[in-house]
Amino acid sequence: MSKRVIITGAASGIGEASAKALRERGASVVGLDLTPGDGLVACDVTNQASVDKAVAEAVKQLGGGVDALVNCAGIGLPQSATETPGPDALRVLDVNLLGTWRVTAAALPALRASHGRVVNISSGLAHLAVPFATAYGASKRGVVGYSEQLRAEVGDEVTVTTVYPGYIRTPIHDASRSAGVGLEGMVPAEPLSAAVATIVRAIYGKPARDLATTKRGARSYALLRLLPKGLVEGAIRRQMRRGAKRGSFESNPMTSDLIARLTRQQ
Repeated sequence: MSKRVIITGAASGIGEASAKALRERGASVVGLDLTPGDGLVACDVTNQASVDKAVAEAVKQLGGGVDALVNCAGIGLPQSATETPGPDALRVLDVNLLGTWRVTAAALPALRASHGRVVNISSGLAHLAVPFATAYGASKRGVVGYSEQLRAEVGDEVTVTTVYPGYIRTPIHDASRSAGVGLEGMVPAEPLSAAVATIVRAIYGKPARDLATTKRGARSYALLRLLPKGLVEGAIRRQMRRGAKRGSFESNPMTSDLIARLTRQQ
């Protein structure tokens, strides 16, 4: 039987690639994104009225039911934990965390009726903190928490899976790169295809609670849960120091103080 799938953030990145892969597998897919298009329904995940309208239209286009929802919509804007949260930080939280919550709640009646699946896209940064990804990291940890809450309340009717991609070269990182605080060279890059394959597995495979997108990621996340936090933070600090000394960060008002302190340390 063909799966009926709604994917948010389906105009680019992981969402677009996943929609393509699922259609190739025979699924009926309706994407939600800010701008409508072929296979896309207009949806602003920060606006409840827009979400309700878009989800209703997607369910209609899918013949009145949904077997899976994939929450891919997300943005990444740099933010320092030392600054008060400004509009960029609030927007990241609104899109990444509350957007996931809004769309899931709107689609839940159809998903419960089909005993369907919710696939929430978190991030490897839900497991470890790196400087200047404050709002993004907090939002992705929030997605993990929301998934756990959802599972506690409707896990007997709906399968809830959290997917943890690592660093993938998609447009979500453009703003951080432009601000001189990108992850390029700081963490290993993962192929987009790995995230897509994991999402497909979350929909078609054996129900799973948490899925890393690579074997390396699975090992890393297991270690991060087991190792003392101080040891992990020390390792991250050393990696940041090496990055600062080789010029991975551009000096600007956000980064200059940390760069100065890191480069002074031995």
